[in-house]
Amino acid sequence: MLDIGSSSAQLQVVDVSAGAPPLPAHAVKKPTLPAEELMVNGALSETGIERAAEAVGRAVDAAVRMGVDELYPFVTAAIRDAANRDEVIERIEAESGIRPQFLSGEEEARLTYLAARRWYGWSAGRLLLIDIGGESMELVLGRDAEPELALSLPLGAGRLTREFITADPPTGKQVKAVRRYIQDTLPEVLDRLRWEGRPRRVVATSKTFKQLARLTGAAPQRKGPFVERELRVAKLREWIPRLTEVGAAKRAGFRGISHSRARQVVAGALGAEVTLSALDVKRVEVCPWALREGILLCHLERVAETPSLPLTPLSGHPDAKVRPLHAAEEQTSS
Repeated sequence: MLDIGSSSAQLQVVDVSAGAPPLPAHAVKKPTLPAEELMVNGALSETGIERAAEAVGRAVDAAVRMGVDELYPFVTAAIRDAANRDEVIERIEAESGIRPQFLSGEEEARLTYLAARRWYGWSAGRLLLIDIGGESMELVLGRDAEPELALSLPLGAGRLTREFITADPPTGKQVKAVRRYIQDTLPEVLDRLRWEGRPRRVVATSKTFKQLARLTGAAPQRKGPFVERELRVAKLREWIPRLTEVGAAKRAGFRGISHSRARQVVAGALGAEVTLSALDVKRVEVCPWALREGILLCHLERVAETPSLPLTPLSGHPDAKVRPLHAAEEQTSS
């Protein structure tokens, strides 16, 4: 699988085995940063196109060297929503020999929900999932395999940074503008979520939430995926002034904040804090699985498909007879 996202082209190589978890055997990451090359008209610049095409080409070369049999390449919102998306896709195809697919925001939300549902299992009950990506925020609510509600909002950390935060560090006016925009975008969604009722569990996915959880005290990634991690809104609220009073270079020195995301982490933190506060959520569990795992799980389901089990209909059977129940059976059925 090749995920061409808002910051990198990431190749994950998985040994496909029916019933096994989607754990990558190898991973290759090449920077693309298309969100930094979006022009005022919404098109990706020539530099951005070249960088994306070269990164994908290198990732595909790595896949060939590792003997990958099948590849699913896809782009997320940073390229999907670009005004010159078709040109970008064609350049990537010319450079690498593969033509990436693109998922809609709702498809991304559903696949991310699939991953979280599998991670926590059916005993988790009704889940509310929140994912903050580079260009969009996904909100998904459900109890079963298919969610009841899957929405994608234009509240990604990169998008908010690009549209509102032009200074480094941001001004107080810019921070207020981000808050106001998020608050103005959420009301209809919040009304729908309140109508559906409170979830049993609120979970968060995405690199943004993982970094914010680490910033506020969660265990580092090297401890592995089975360590429970959470993000508490009260702790996040304490950290936001510290994030906004310094520039990106100093933020990159904070615990858990990568250099590539240091600029947009302010918008990501504001998006998380405003949304969770509006939902009256005090804490969220951070799920280690997200969109990529959802795609792999979807593929593994197809691999594991077996013929239907033969079921024998009883209604209308010529030899079927209605027999009287014994006393013990009557007590059991009553």
